[in-house]
Amino acid sequence: MADEKDVRTYSEPAGGWGALKATAKVLSLQGIPIYGPNTLLQMNQPEGFDCPGCAWPDPKHTSSFEFCENGAKAVAWEATTNRCTPEFFAMHPVSELRAWDDYDLEMAGRLTHPMVYDSASDRYKQIGWHAAFEKIASHLNALDDPDHAEFYTSGRASNEAAFLYQIFVREYGTNNFPDCSNMCHEATSVGLPRSIGVGKGTVTLEDFDAADAIFIFGQNPGTNSPRMMTNLHEASRRGARIVSFNPFRERALERFQAPQDPIEMVTLRSTPISTFLYQVRVGGDVAALKGIMKAVLEFDNTELAAGRASVLDLDFINQHTVGLERLIEDLYATKWEAIERQSGLSKEDLTNVAKIYIESKNTVLVYGMGLTQHHRGTENVQQAANLILLRGNIGRLGAGICPVRGHSNVQGDRTVGITEVPSQELLAGIERTFGFKPPTAHGHDVVEALKAMVNGTAKVFIGLGGNFAAAVPDWPLVQPAIRKLDLTVQISTKLNRGHLVHGREALILPCLGRTEIDRQACGTQSITVEDSMSMVHASAGRNEPASVYLLSEPAIIAGIARATLGEQSCVPWESMVASYDRIRDAIESVFPVFAGFNERIRQPGGFQLRSTARNREWATPSRRANFAVFAGLEEDPHHMDEDALWLTTMRSHDQYNTTIYSLSDRYRGVFGQRDVVFINGRELEKRGLHPGERIDLIALSNDGVERIVCGFKIVEYSLPDGCCGAYYPETNPLVPLYAHDPDSHTPSYKSVPIRLRRSAPHGRVDAA
Repeated sequence: MADEKDVRTYSEPAGGWGALKATAKVLSLQGIPIYGPNTLLQMNQPEGFDCPGCAWPDPKHTSSFEFCENGAKAVAWEATTNRCTPEFFAMHPVSELRAWDDYDLEMAGRLTHPMVYDSASDRYKQIGWHAAFEKIASHLNALDDPDHAEFYTSGRASNEAAFLYQIFVREYGTNNFPDCSNMCHEATSVGLPRSIGVGKGTVTLEDFDAADAIFIFGQNPGTNSPRMMTNLHEASRRGARIVSFNPFRERALERFQAPQDPIEMVTLRSTPISTFLYQVRVGGDVAALKGIMKAVLEFDNTELAAGRASVLDLDFINQHTVGLERLIEDLYATKWEAIERQSGLSKEDLTNVAKIYIESKNTVLVYGMGLTQHHRGTENVQQAANLILLRGNIGRLGAGICPVRGHSNVQGDRTVGITEVPSQELLAGIERTFGFKPPTAHGHDVVEALKAMVNGTAKVFIGLGGNFAAAVPDWPLVQPAIRKLDLTVQISTKLNRGHLVHGREALILPCLGRTEIDRQACGTQSITVEDSMSMVHASAGRNEPASVYLLSEPAIIAGIARATLGEQSCVPWESMVASYDRIRDAIESVFPVFAGFNERIRQPGGFQLRSTARNREWATPSRRANFAVFAGLEEDPHHMDEDALWLTTMRSHDQYNTTIYSLSDRYRGVFGQRDVVFINGRELEKRGLHPGERIDLIALSNDGVERIVCGFKIVEYSLPDGCCGAYYPETNPLVPLYAHDPDSHTPSYKSVPIRLRRSAPHGRVDAA
């Protein structure tokens, strides 16, 4: 049952009783009020299953309740009693389902049978597993070139599934691995190695316990990684200073009521989180970072002039870094007036942050997609690294850089080989372990895969999880191209938009979920995942599968591989699926960093992969950490239309990636609707618009393609001037395929130049 449409002020803190009520409501809505709580008690426990939502780490000493509100929603979404059966598809043609919203599609329940699209009836019909594998093999083996197939991976996939997938695809003959990380944190994977030699964060949860300052850029932890709030809550209560930068005054960055704190719950009190919360302009984070660094240098000059010690960590800088002189030159040349204009913050604000930084012994810098999803996302990440390096805040307790990855194993998938740019070490490891020579050519990421679809060279798409058709940018250009593919295959747990934007032939292959028991020939299996802080641990479901027809992701991949490659394959597919220990043995053989894999994951909590940067070892060409210069201040190409706004896309509190748990966004006071746009009162007055009016959002494109979403309701909201916000994926049609970071190809979801017009009745257009 959807909430009644309403927009009203929500004054409660994040978490607390609101979170408990929402958890109870979602369990009831999915029909699991009885066994749901028992399932939740198994989540993020040493002998249980890993949360299928975010990748925030588990504490070393777990309590009985190691789940958050959104984690509970993710489990309820998967463990629902609703079923999407062949009878459902018989009742609803695809043309009808395309008109359903994403929430209603998800509410159809768990997929129960493999299905094939029948164009004559416009319906999906049941197909056997063997026939499905043979159909895929027929299409793949008919291609003139293996590079005409695209193999997508969602971050939900386990290490075991992702490893088998990339082995199959490389034995098939291509490195085409468009991956969900390409659309979110690829800027991290490209930018951080250039700065510190590793494309991952350098902190652990223990560093949050020891930090006396925490800076947060472009991250909304209360919605996207709520268990992080426990660490921020504890840090705030012990006196750490938390400084947040976000266009929105996100509720969890303001105050939080810990559901596990009986005093806060009984007294209805909450804990302030951010010591300062600065509403930076969309595309203004680098200007803020450069302003902080410029202020640090000004403090340093003052101290040196007075005969006192430098505020920079000169011992660290001299021993471990290169490039500071060029950075200093650039910062001196950058004018405060330009910094203030681009960031939307004052010199006084940024100088205050610099003072906090200087006074803090240990600083952790956290960032999310507000930093990465820009035209210069790779360079944005490097500026965050610059700030950390200035005072040696890396490679010691209580300090470091923390990119907050999204999906539960998006980092692990990359570690075990999901990459379109294979290293020589990876290629050699595969040949050593399996005896075939994998292809060496650069493959396709998401942007390149989409271009191949648009230009007609891509013929087959296989998706290991995810909701590709909804998650990608530029729907007007991309979705018609997907429909022209010869075959699309989706390995999924629930019905989503990706099943309805399909090729000429299409398959839905239903798989086990994270919460379900995985039985193979050698017994019950566990899988492994890697969290945002490089901890690898086991996960084993406890619920009976939603259908006897479900297969595990490794079993599905092995079935496709055997059907496609035949007996000449060098890989013992059946043997490895029979016991996932054998998959992990192969992972260890290809990637020596996993030495002792099977033994180590049987230890409670698992083990941490070694990080060179955490040990102050720099795997860069210079063998040092590198300061990087960001020319100018603009993160995105400047638009000249003075009436334009920068649109940032974001998630509601009741969604995870493209999964919609409800049509409401409690913390922002929006209920029962998602077709809204957030704009401040000054921008509305400037345009003669009013809250509640319906408007169209039109992208300012430079390629002649019209990109527009219509009929969005105005919600007046506190945002910086020149900015607005609306939900992802509903506004993905506005993001041009060409609008991406040239280094990492990360789409610019967080900075879309648009103009507004009133939605006129009867097709008439009124300019706003």
